[in-house]
Amino acid sequence: MTIDKQALRKAAEKADSGEWNYEEFNRMDLPGGAHININGRDAIYCLKKPVGGVEQSRAVTAFIAAFNPKVALALLDEVESAEHTAAVDHEAACSLVEENEELKRRITEMESKNSNLRTIAHEQNELAIRANLDSINDAVEMDSLHKRIAELEAREVTLPAEKFCPSEYAGSQYWEETEVWNKAISACAVAVRAAGIKVKES
Repeated sequence: MTIDKQALRKAAEKADSGEWNYEEFNRMDLPGGAHININGRDAIYCLKKPVGGVEQSRAVTAFIAAFNPKVALALLDEVESAEHTAAVDHEAACSLVEENEELKRRITEMESKNSNLRTIAHEQNELAIRANLDSINDAVEMDSLHKRIAELEAREVTLPAEKFCPSEYAGSQYWEETEVWNKAISACAVAVRAAGIKVKES
């Protein structure tokens, strides 16, 4: 049921909003009579032949007196106040829902951002570890090379002795072979010494 609260308020404001009282009386011409007293003045409401009987007639009259304009206006004020409060609460609830959705969106953004940062940090950490391992490997390899160089430089090579060919064989094949041999030994000694390797004198 829909109540026209505006029409009800207008009707209540037009009526007397003073003190309403219900009184019963019995008269020969109005048996079981009842009336409503407004601000000390009688406003009689009575049926000589009430359809529902005397009790119903008195009950209706009593209800009208109880639900008087003053009560109706007070109830309407309470309803309007409750509706206003409900509207304010609804607006606040909508605002909270909006704020909650915004917070959820920000949390999702931050979680995504943090996930990306964690991925970048993990990748950078892996790169740093690889670079560190490469540096360690390079250092180990360099140390090995230095050791090998030191070993090579510490070695002493004994080359074959030069040959001697008497002068009387000058111009002969034996003389030429001896010269080639001795030049090769000499060149080899120079190359070995240039590499930092000692040559043991024969």
